[in-house]
Amino acid sequence: MYNTEIEQHKKELKLTQNQREILVGLMLGDGHLETQNNGRTYRLKVEHSTVQAKYTNWLYEQFNKWVLTSPQEKQKMVNSKSSTNIWFNTVSHACFRFYAQQFYSERKKVIPKMIYKLLGPQSLAVWFMDDGSIKSKEHKAIILNTQCFSNTDINRLRDTLMKNWEIESQIRKQSEGNQLLLTGDSAIRFAKIIIPYLLPEFYYKLGKIGLTLLPKL
Repeated sequence: MYNTEIEQHKKELKLTQNQREILVGLMLGDGHLETQNNGRTYRLKVEHSTVQAKYTNWLYEQFNKWVLTSPQEKQKMVNSKSSTNIWFNTVSHACFRFYAQQFYSERKKVIPKMIYKLLGPQSLAVWFMDDGSIKSKEHKAIILNTQCFSNTDINRLRDTLMKNWEIESQIRKQSEGNQLLLTGDSAIRFAKIIIPYLLPEFYYKLGKIGLTLLPKL
């Protein structure tokens, strides 16, 4: 597209409710919003290991009208080891500004006070696919990795899970920060909410919980 075509295309873009929920889930997980003009507009950046290529491609499909170039691979060095990631960016757009203002403070991710209004079932599923796991093969407990957030932010998430879905959670201390731990009926309730939105590639993350709840493949 030429610049004039891109600008015209941007004018026609509007986030759907489904895209808004996915975006919130990405903000709780590994998604990033970046600005190149001091906050007037933002673009969404998604990047994962090629092991999660199907997930990255699924996210691309959800935002394909917002993306000018299909997902690309790039080499990355971590601790002197080379790995391959797959990524894409959306166009920069004012529609993302509200979410950047809510989820960032001084360039650091935070949990907005109004998270209880923003967090929906699709958000929970994306959050889990990005940053969730089963505690172990022996446990029926779900972990949500919230180590990058402050204790105030984590408690805000705990309050929202309880307020919106009556899901109880515990704080699980780790050396790099605190996680959220869901056990018992709350773990099962969480799993029932996200399963309709979960990609089959992530069923394994539910461990024993999934044995009774997941559709037979």
